Amino acid sequence: MLLLLAEYLQQFYKGFAVFQYLTLRGILGVLTALSLSLCLGPWMIRALQHKQIGQSVRNDGPQSHLSKSGTPTMGGALILSAIGISTLLWADLTNRYVWVVLIVTLLFGGIGWVDDYRKVIEKNSRGLPSRWKYFWQSVFGLGAALFLYMTAQTPVETTLLIPMFKDFSIALGVGFVILTYFVIVGSSNAVNLTDGLDGLAIMPTVMVGGALGIFCYLSGNVKFAEYLLIPYVPGAGELIVFCGALIGAGLGFLWFNTYPAQVFMGDVGALALGAALGTIAVIVRQEIVLFIMGGVFVMETLSVVIQVASFKLTGRRVFRMAPIHHHFELKGWPEPRVIVRFWIITVILVLIGLATLKLR
Repeated sequence: MLLLLAEYLQQFYKGFAVFQYLTLRGILGVLTALSLSLCLGPWMIRALQHKQIGQSVRNDGPQSHLSKSGTPTMGGALILSAIGISTLLWADLTNRYVWVVLIVTLLFGGIGWVDDYRKVIEKNSRGLPSRWKYFWQSVFGLGAALFLYMTAQTPVETTLLIPMFKDFSIALGVGFVILTYFVIVGSSNAVNLTDGLDGLAIMPTVMVGGALGIFCYLSGNVKFAEYLLIPYVPGAGELIVFCGALIGAGLGFLWFNTYPAQVFMGDVGALALGAALGTIAVIVRQEIVLFIMGGVFVMETLSVVIQVASFKLTGRRVFRMAPIHHHFELKGWPEPRVIVRFWIITVILVLIGLATLKLR
């Protein structure tokens, strides 16, 4: 929106041309979303408290969590608002990738909002039934996958690339739709499972989102893409603005969500952010790198799968409680220790993911 204004004002003052630079608009996206989060956060927390939109805590979980009962939830609406406003202000709104990622984020946020609303407002402990939640995730995930497949302009946009192998790739064809569907829906649910401790999910999301922003910038530049032997995806660079907004909104939310949390993001935030990461990774053809950088999300998801499978097959539990962050809590780790150590793991994994840029 402001990019169009800057383009118009260039005829009066050449200095407005500076807003054509992606790096500047990416930074402005960070600062705008961060400012919005910090300014709107206290107001939103008071509004949630006034409407008694508080978190329910399981009695069979760590006893330290019982004190969190009643903490405002659905704070993910703050994140999505900051991301949406910042992206609309600074991104090129003629870019199809910007709209795909933004719409997918908001649609998955809508699923989470309905689930949270039924739990905390209607006092329905089941929330949105799993089959309906998965149904709508599938509809939106497949919709995004089909759109990206049908609008692909070059073969590389539907090719699976293997990090560290410069001459090896797999042409997916229609299989691209299936892979994209699983990446988007899987990422959405993985971040949602990770969101169980104060700040545990948001900081890895910020770090992975920032790294994906680097991939977007490089993939959208033909010279950088050619030098680094990564796919050149015309228009993907514009997603650095969205990634910047995600970073700013996430850090602003962390200001209130850090231990002890004043607000939780709820499904409205977790489902949306996970879907956003998955969609961006698909666009820049870095699904495997996302799997690496989001190792904490993968670990949390696998712990649930292993726990459920083990209990159904043998009647025994592998972990004291799943997702795995609760397992470490029940072993005696203080909540801040679990959070920070998972953050450290994410830093390492993100660096490994970025290293694949040169290991080809």
